[in-house]
Amino acid sequence: MRILTFLHSFEPGGVERVALRLVRAWREEGVDAPLFMGRADGAMREEMAADLHYDVPGQPFATGWIETLWMIAMLPRAIARLKPDALFCAGNSYTIVALAMKLLMGRRCPPILAKISNDLERRDMIAPVRWLYRRWLRLHGSFIDHFIGMEEPMTDEIAAAIPAAKGRISLIPDPALDEAQLQRLHHAFKSAREARNEGLRFVAIGRLAAQKNVALMLRAFARGAAAPDRLTVYGDGPERAALSTLCRDLGIGDRVTWAGHVPDPASRLPDFDVFLLSSDYEGVPAVIVEALAAGLPIIATRCSVSMAALTGHGALAHLVETGDLAGFSAAIRDAGRLRQDRAAGLTQARRFTVERASQAYLACFQSIRWHATARQN
Repeated sequence: MRILTFLHSFEPGGVERVALRLVRAWREEGVDAPLFMGRADGAMREEMAADLHYDVPGQPFATGWIETLWMIAMLPRAIARLKPDALFCAGNSYTIVALAMKLLMGRRCPPILAKISNDLERRDMIAPVRWLYRRWLRLHGSFIDHFIGMEEPMTDEIAAAIPAAKGRISLIPDPALDEAQLQRLHHAFKSAREARNEGLRFVAIGRLAAQKNVALMLRAFARGAAAPDRLTVYGDGPERAALSTLCRDLGIGDRVTWAGHVPDPASRLPDFDVFLLSSDYEGVPAVIVEALAAGLPIIATRCSVSMAALTGHGALAHLVETGDLAGFSAAIRDAGRLRQDRAAGLTQARRFTVERASQAYLACFQSIRWHATARQN
């Protein structure tokens, strides 16, 4: 069968990284898996797609600022030309494109499988916006053929938010790693991570955007970390300048390193002592899976309905409520006492490999293709 994946660009993002990993895995298994890109910009192009063939339309002007509209305009032509058996909608931010394809193409649109990549509760939204968002989610049940949740609690969340989706939801742990990466992270654990006089080395990975609430992390670090402790943040984004200014205002500018975007940031994790995540909302954060594979103690917000299950209901991470500055600060202050159960963390991380996910996705695609054919007949 032919599975068409569509992405805006190669700009760094967890959804895009996982989608590219799946496309590569499907092709290695002999599946016809074309990739359509809205544009070829982004730091992940050389990192993850240097040898990966993809289609990209001509760019008469810079399209990044209207990337969703651009995708809606360009994708129907690609679908008509490539004639895929199914479309892969890689995350929440792409469902508007998926719904547009159903409206624009009608019966000519292939069945769509959509992965729910982010929290659907969105308690960060003000009440009127959240009300509109919930109505928007309900529409998905009429246009998306099948939904993927990344952890058990997410399947219940999808069913509650999109009642029409019941019976069309599958659980596939997100392929945050491949087996080789997992083994490298596990074996790179440094036994010298015991308490040292130079302080603890905290690390975070993520796009510097409002969703990640890195400002909370910086304020908590300023309150809770000891003078010798250091924080390194991998990732870039629109809030970098403001966050750098906040560091200076908090008096921690010389203790925080902005490492920017780097290829395979997970490979750097064994050099650190404690992993931090301060997001307001997530789905199943791939960075948490990576930290578990690396054996790091974790301090994170309850930014998803799946966080408790993902972290062994508190056994594999210290969880605090979203936006809880006092709680996050206290956790950082006590971070030296944290220990990680490496064996349990590795077992949990192993659920989230592309080797496991690839076949599960293919089975879902075969199922929705069969149902689509049956309806047509």
